[in-house]
Amino acid sequence: MKELTVQIKDSHIKKIKAGSPLLEKDAIQNTKPLTEEGMVLKLVDSQGTFIGRGYYGRQNKGYGWVLSRNEREAIDPLFFLGRIHKAIENRAVFFESNDTTAFRVFNGEGDGIGGLTIDYYDGFYVMTWYSEGIYRFRNWVIEALETAPQFRGLYEKKRFDKKGTYMEDDDYVSGERGEFPLLVKENGLHFAIYLNDGPMVGVFLDQKEVRKKIRDNYSEGKIVLNTFSYTGAFSVAAALGGATKTTSVDLANRSLPKTIEQFSVNGIDYDAQDIKVMDVFQYFKYAKRKELSFDVVILDPPSFARSKKHTFSAQKDYTSLLQEAIQITEDDGVIVASTNCSTFGMKKFKGFIDQAFKKEGFSYKIEETFSLPDDFRTIKAFPEGNYLKVVIVKKVKG
Repeated sequence: MKELTVQIKDSHIKKIKAGSPLLEKDAIQNTKPLTEEGMVLKLVDSQGTFIGRGYYGRQNKGYGWVLSRNEREAIDPLFFLGRIHKAIENRAVFFESNDTTAFRVFNGEGDGIGGLTIDYYDGFYVMTWYSEGIYRFRNWVIEALETAPQFRGLYEKKRFDKKGTYMEDDDYVSGERGEFPLLVKENGLHFAIYLNDGPMVGVFLDQKEVRKKIRDNYSEGKIVLNTFSYTGAFSVAAALGGATKTTSVDLANRSLPKTIEQFSVNGIDYDAQDIKVMDVFQYFKYAKRKELSFDVVILDPPSFARSKKHTFSAQKDYTSLLQEAIQITEDDGVIVASTNCSTFGMKKFKGFIDQAFKKEGFSYKIEETFSLPDDFRTIKAFPEGNYLKVVIVKKVKG
């Protein structure tokens, strides 16, 4: 594959040499030769000394990713095969598990190739492409995965502008076609998965440890509210943990049948649970009017969301969201505060929690915190990659 030599500005060399995998636009001395996404880039300093090798692929984080710091290592099919199979070896404990059949097998820059993630659902692998640049290496990734363990079939998701790119019906790529819903296990919970129905398949795998903790430690005999509930995965965990009742709230119309389905595949009577299709902020007002209160409130909003009456940004609005939750949480109840926003870290997130409780006039105690689980491998040189922040916080009785 054709290689382009690109000079890195002096101000960015130290960061890249320290292990940062992101190739920022400002790091490149001259971006004009970058004419085609997928170009392999040889990165050099002002003296022409080799720094690394990567590729050009534009996504919201930058202009590409550094793939190797070994001058003798080519970016070729063997490179992709080696990185992907090494990542799979690192997940051996997941492949051997009897009670988990859905997990991440390749986590972008954490496994050495930024812009690509690969998830596993009971024999089916799902590639997710985050730029046109990484998509140019598609055939090499497919070759590597078709020799992966327990391979049944391969699907893909594209998280970039699809204009002018290869498009396959229903995201199927090769191997066996799945029959959906595909039932997978996660720590003994069951989830109905659809690999052929858009970018979101039915469950967010990065929350597996939090769901297990809610089921095992925070649900028995409790009344639980799950906001921004999507397909109700947290509600399923709470119900199986012995919750007296769960309430799931999401604005999307699909959330009702999807949540009913997730309860059903776990043998839970969905008629005994509440499922509300409505704006979460409207639900808070409704709950206060009806004098409803909860022992556990789960807050897992998207980083950014817009409805007819509300625009929500985690960066700006998480404190006020927490205030709403505090008002309907019982004394000694807990709030599971979660965000996948990568623009701030855990310290700032804990600051939002502190502000919210102070504004509402309550004390609190942080019970425990979570970041990404082990299958979502990250690297210290790129803290933005460890985006998940979950804090389980107790509202202390005044």
